Amino acid sequence: MIVPTRRDGCSSYLLGMDSSMPLLAGTVSTVVFACSALPMLRKAAVTKDLASYSLGNILLANVGNVVHSLYVFHLPPGPIWALHSFYLASSALMLFWYVRFAVTGLPKPADAPVVASSQDAVGPA
Repeated sequence: MIVPTRRDGCSSYLLGMDSSMPLLAGTVSTVVFACSALPMLRKAAVTKDLASYSLGNILLANVGNVVHSLYVFHLPPGPIWALHSFYLASSALMLFWYVRFAVTGLPKPADAPVVASSQDAVGPA
């Protein structure tokens, strides 16, 4: 087995850094970054209120993610693939929701007409 060495001759193994440490760090950071985006996605999904988001920002995020995919998916599979796939999916979802609810003006669940129940039509008992 060939151990990579630094210019000064110290191997990463001698410094206490084996190959599992970067993989663990990548996995933990992927989970943290993905969890940090979940509240935004949940709020957008529940309220359908995307007025505070910028279409330009969402478009640039999608374009950047697609271009960055050329780099990421040429790397060996690992946590970065999962993180980037999450970013691709979440930014595409935000763009879809923005176009559907902010641009087209489709009614949000709160704007939907209220349908009276059969109990209301009969009156109090």
